[in-house]
Amino acid sequence: MKQQTIFTVSQVNQAIKRMLEEHELFRSIYVQGEISNYKAHSSGHRYFTLKDKDGVLSAVMFRSDASRLRFRPENGMKVIARGRISSYPKYGQYQMYVADMMPDGIGALTIAFEQLKQKLYEEGLFDASRKKPLPRLPQKIAIVTSPTGAAVRDMLRILHRRYPLAQVQIYPVLVQGAGAAADIAGAIAAVNRRGEADVIITGRGGGSLEDLWAFNEEIVARAIAASDIPVISAVGHEPDVTISDFAADARASTPSNAAEICVPDTAEIRRFLRSADSALLAAIGTVLQSKRTELTALDKRRRLRTPIGYIQDRRYALGHVTGQLTAVMQQQLAAHRQAFVRQAAYLDAYSPLKVLARGYSVVTKDNEVISSSEKLHQDDEIMVRFAEGGAVCTVKQVSQKC
Repeated sequence: MKQQTIFTVSQVNQAIKRMLEEHELFRSIYVQGEISNYKAHSSGHRYFTLKDKDGVLSAVMFRSDASRLRFRPENGMKVIARGRISSYPKYGQYQMYVADMMPDGIGALTIAFEQLKQKLYEEGLFDASRKKPLPRLPQKIAIVTSPTGAAVRDMLRILHRRYPLAQVQIYPVLVQGAGAAADIAGAIAAVNRRGEADVIITGRGGGSLEDLWAFNEEIVARAIAASDIPVISAVGHEPDVTISDFAADARASTPSNAAEICVPDTAEIRRFLRSADSALLAAIGTVLQSKRTELTALDKRRRLRTPIGYIQDRRYALGHVTGQLTAVMQQQLAAHRQAFVRQAAYLDAYSPLKVLARGYSVVTKDNEVISSSEKLHQDDEIMVRFAEGGAVCTVKQVSQKC
C-alpha cells in the first residue's frame, strides 16, 4: 500500500497561493461587480468585496494604488476592477488585489467631479454669502494661467483695448498635468500674500475633461475660496463647468469673457462722461436761470431800489408800534393804580389803629395780647396801648366779670 503524503495547513495554503499566482489568467484580470462592505483603513488601504447576484469576491487595494483613484468608491457602486487573484496563506482565503478601478458605465473623472462638488457644497464653500463683489475700476489685475497659451494673449489684448489704465501681472503656472493644481493654488495664495492685485483671473483655454482637471482639484477650489482678493474663474469654453467656477466669486464663460467682465470699457466710460457733462451743464443752466429770475424780482422791490425809503417805512412802523406799546402800558398802570387804592382802603379799614382811634386800647403782657382776664394775676405788669401813646400799669385786682 502506497504511503500517503501528509501536508500541514500552511503547506496547503502556500501551494494554493503558488497555483493561483502561476496561473496566467489570474495574473492580470478584470472583474466586474458591485462594491459592498467598503472600508477605508487608517493605513490608507481599502478593503471591500465585489459581488454579483450569484457570488462575492474579497478584494483589497493598497494605499499606493488607492491614492491614484480619481473618484471615491462607495457601497453599491458598480465598477470594473483590474488586478490579480492570490491568497493570504495565514487565513487560507483567496482574494483580489486591485491595482486600478473604474466606474462601470460612467467615467471616474465624472464621479470624482460630482463627489467633490457635493462635498464642498455641503461645507458651504459655494454659498452666495461668501462671494465678493468685483471692483468697478481695478488698478491691478493678476492673471494666474499658462504664459504661452492663446488664452492669455486674448485676455491681454482685450484688457488693453477696454481699459489700458490697469496694470496686468501674469503669474505663470502649469494648467495641465501632474503638479498643475498645486501650482495654481500656490500662485493664488502668493498674490494674496503680496497684495499685488485688486482682482485675480485664473483659468485656461478649452480642452477635454482630463485637460481641464487641474481646475477640478480640491486644493484649487480651497485656494480660490480662501482668497481675500476677488477671483474670476475662466476655464475652457461656455459648456465647460469646473469646481473652480463654483468656488470663484465670478464665473466667465471663456478667458476672453473674463477680461470683459473684469474691467469696464473706456469707450463706454467716455460716453458716460459726455452724457454726465451735458446733464451737468443743463442742470447748472437751470440753476442760473432760476437765480437770474430771483435777482430780477429782487431788483423790482422798493427796498432794494430806494434803501432810504425802506428805512423810513421801518421807522414809521416802529413809531406806530411804540405808540401802541405806550398806550397799553398806560392802561396797565392805571388799572394797577386803582387796584392799589382799593387794597389800601381795605387795609386801612381793618387796621388796629382805627380801632384804637375810636377809644379802644390794647393790653399786652410779655408782648402777648391779653384778651381775657384769666391770663392776668394780681401785681402783674401790663402794657396798655392807646391810639396815641401807652402806659405801663400794675394789676391791683382781677375780676372775671365786666
